Amino acid sequence: MVQENINKVEEKIKAACVRAGRRKEDVTLIAVSKTKPIEMIEEALSCGKREFGENKAQELKQKYEVLPKDIKWHFIGHLQTNKVKYVVGRACLIHSVDSYHLAEAIEAESAKKNVISHILIEVNVAQEDSKFGVHEEEAMELVCAAAKLPHIKIDGLMTIAPFVENPEQNRKIFRKLYKLSVDIASKNIDNVSMGVLSMGMTNDYEIAVEEGATYVRVGTAIFGGRS
Repeated sequence: MVQENINKVEEKIKAACVRAGRRKEDVTLIAVSKTKPIEMIEEALSCGKREFGENKAQELKQKYEVLPKDIKWHFIGHLQTNKVKYVVGRACLIHSVDSYHLAEAIEAESAKKNVISHILIEVNVAQEDSKFGVHEEEAMELVCAAAKLPHIKIDGLMTIAPFVENPEQNRKIFRKLYKLSVDIASKNIDNVSMGVLSMGMTNDYEIAVEEGATYVRVGTAIFGGRS
């Protein structure tokens, strides 16, 4: 089932790339494995998947310890400063940095472990009260501040769009994040690249790809609903 589902999602990503005049290899599918058992991840591994997303720090740590070391783990959930120690050195990319306070905690842990942590700035484009992330107008300030931290590398931006019946409604959200990334890139800030746009989930990833996503985070369409 997992193999079949991954193939279906990859085909839809490919079709969205064709519609947008983009190259399929510029978009990476992150299989969101949060709450899913090791066996399901192993099934995805057996069909070549290597990029997985987790949203709980301790769960990422547990899976990291027992699964193959060539997995690229993405931390995609809200990260509390007291859980940073579980994520730094294990996640290849932290998608959800939404404050300078958190960036400082990642810097301190990265310095301790002598690693460079790659991060994305999470932007709450839809300004939903239930979601984390800085507002668009605050993003530049956070980017400039976090870019000065020596053990952090800013690779781009992330957003979580609202859950909507019609995914077309989220097109404007993705378009805004893309535009913001272009604006930030144009400032040529040291230690900042805007090469990564993490946006789009099971419900709306095709629209996100059409609007410039480089990472889409898909769980339900691959592993089924959360139990």
